[in-house]
Amino acid sequence: MQPPTARTVRIRRAARVSRRAIGVLVVLLLIPVYALVRLATWLDWRVLVGVPIALSVFTYFSYRSDKCRAESGAWRIPESTLHLAELIGGWPGAFLAQRVFRHKTAKRSYQFVFWLIVAAHEFVALDSLLGWKATALAAHFIRSQMA
Repeated sequence: MQPPTARTVRIRRAARVSRRAIGVLVVLLLIPVYALVRLATWLDWRVLVGVPIALSVFTYFSYRSDKCRAESGAWRIPESTLHLAELIGGWPGAFLAQRVFRHKTAKRSYQFVFWLIVAAHEFVALDSLLGWKATALAAHFIRSQMA
């Protein structure tokens, strides 16, 4: 039996995601998923399920590609592109990819922006469930300041 190559070891290690990480992802998805379920009365459920999954898969593989490029010394995917993929809805895929590939987890400035994006998604989902009260309050405040 041949000893495993570095790539084989990396793939085996990457295939493991901790239960804690899965638990955190599930908790983070509770409010956005519930908000999407409430939208199912207006939009086709296949769109509500398919688009976020497709965006997450795209973002996951973008991280994978960037990690492989980083290891080989090739041209990298700009951080702004990865953040854009997270912002348009791929943050769950990014969350998983960060843990699976151990990529972009140590860079504090990157993590700060990533968690701001996650918080923004959580806020929008919660505000939509509350009838857009926070958004209406902010709009009212802005209008009163401009008058």
